[in-house]
Amino acid sequence: MTTMIRAARRGAATLMLLATGACASNGTGGGISDILGAVLGGGAAGNGNQVSGVVRGVDTRNQQIGLQLSNGQTVGLNYDNQTKVVYNNQSYAVTSLDAGDQVTARIQSTNNNSYYTDLVQVDQPVQGTGGTTTGSSSNVQSVQGTVRAMDQTNGLFSLNTSNGTLTVSLPYNVSRADQNRFQSLRTGDNVRLYGVYLNNTRVELRQFY
Repeated sequence: MTTMIRAARRGAATLMLLATGACASNGTGGGISDILGAVLGGGAAGNGNQVSGVVRGVDTRNQQIGLQLSNGQTVGLNYDNQTKVVYNNQSYAVTSLDAGDQVTARIQSTNNNSYYTDLVQVDQPVQGTGGTTTGSSSNVQSVQGTVRAMDQTNGLFSLNTSNGTLTVSLPYNVSRADQNRFQSLRTGDNVRLYGVYLNNTRVELRQFY
């Protein structure tokens, strides 16, 4: 999947999630709490404090993951900076999720009668496990700098560049070659890579070069 397609899907997903939130706030059918409450109470899509479904998008502004349950309904799961995405025993940022990924989320209820996930296990990536590609989209940019710090646990490293410090995150379907390159990085190493800017200080890796 090219970066352009990914960006378009995420944009559409944000609109969908906002619409979902509006429907829930109208009180129709009890909203998100009733839907998830029924599922977690023993429905086909959930088991105890877990719920499975297909990702429809990540709304970074409202910090919600759109998840379509087996009954066809889509709900918004709240997340925060501590929420982890796990694939093949490696942790990644929530922004690594793509529309179409099949996941199982660990759910916790909050005091304001909403639901929060602190852990999302990727069961089947939408792209399979073939690794990422650079693609031809203009959204992919070349980045170079010096490694400032490593976070092997969460698949992150910070990079000092001519434009300031960037945080680089690995996608969960990273290629084996790029995974090995990441694991071999040390503070002070010079790095060149292709990546997609998620915001002014965050880049998602596409490929080392």
